[in-house]
Amino acid sequence: MNILILNGHHYYPFSEGKLNAALVDLAAETLTGLGHDVRHTYIEKGYDIAEEMEKHLWADVIILQTPVNWMSVTWSTKKYMDEVYSAGLGGELCHGDGRSRHTDAHYGSGGSLEGKKYMLSLTFNAPKAAFDDPQQYLFQGKGVDDLFVPVHMNFRFFAMTGLETFVCYDVMKNPDTDNDLIRYKAHLETLFKGE
Repeated sequence: MNILILNGHHYYPFSEGKLNAALVDLAAETLTGLGHDVRHTYIEKGYDIAEEMEKHLWADVIILQTPVNWMSVTWSTKKYMDEVYSAGLGGELCHGDGRSRHTDAHYGSGGSLEGKKYMLSLTFNAPKAAFDDPQQYLFQGKGVDDLFVPVHMNFRFFAMTGLETFVCYDVMKNPDTDNDLIRYKAHLETLFKGE
């Protein structure tokens, strides 16, 4: 399989990107070891829109590795999506939004990337206990994938299918990096071994 890893980390003095870089490196090493071809883009370091479009067409799977900043992807990752994904509206990634001028049915069904998959790998300051519990103040019982519906819908707009999301929780106050890396390797091996 051809796998594109997008590193969406954005540098802040309190968040240098070491964990996201380690997760990208581990994914590349694990997936290459399983016989897959891997390409990367470190979004913050710059990119060429046409080259990114080609990578998306080349890839069978896209892994988005990103910290969660203010309940979503980093602003540089959102900019990347705005630029690259908007450039693909002419047919490379989708044929418009799937509607005709005569009907509103099937909005979002114009994707061109059927058969391709994507996976989110997220790093949170939030603890795991903050999710899926109606008694918790902020998320009120919602899970990580509920929070990331807009990002999932971006990929679904292109007709891509999601793989199970991977999450590292509480990475600033109570990091458990060694176990996070062990869990991530196992997650990748489960999804991609024998593919």
